[in-house]
Amino acid sequence: MTLQSLITKVIDLFYIPVVERFVPRQIFRYGACGAINMTLDAIWYFLIYHFVVAKQFVDLGFVVISPHILSLVIVFPITFFTGFWLNRYVAFRATHISGYKQLARYLLTVLGAIAINYISMKLLVEHAHIWATPSKLLTTVISTVYSYLVGRYYTFR
Repeated sequence: MTLQSLITKVIDLFYIPVVERFVPRQIFRYGACGAINMTLDAIWYFLIYHFVVAKQFVDLGFVVISPHILSLVIVFPITFFTGFWLNRYVAFRATHISGYKQLARYLLTVLGAIAINYISMKLLVEHAHIWATPSKLLTTVISTVYSYLVGRYYTFR
């Protein structure tokens, strides 16, 4: 059994009839893959922040990078590729586009999501004067819907 088959079977164990009535299987798998990747992101961040960067500022000569930002920079490529793999082989399995083309499209999707997060937070907090936490929650919903739609109809179609 391959790793993607195992992950898919485990995810499908939670796709019970009650959930099935409200959420299509692909959207459920996409959400589960997002939750898996978000969990991996948090674990990697914790490990890198505490044991690799060791909570130390890093002086590169021309700029000093804070430990939390350096940890983000180190973790991003890891979760970028795990997110790509999960989406390609678990959430959106029925695809006929080459891996390199999908990877480039996925990069554009991720950059778009980053831009949406930034712009949404700027607009909601600074211009609409909505508190930061509700703004972040709304931004997450917007970004997730964007990512799913772009993933389904562009990146992994």
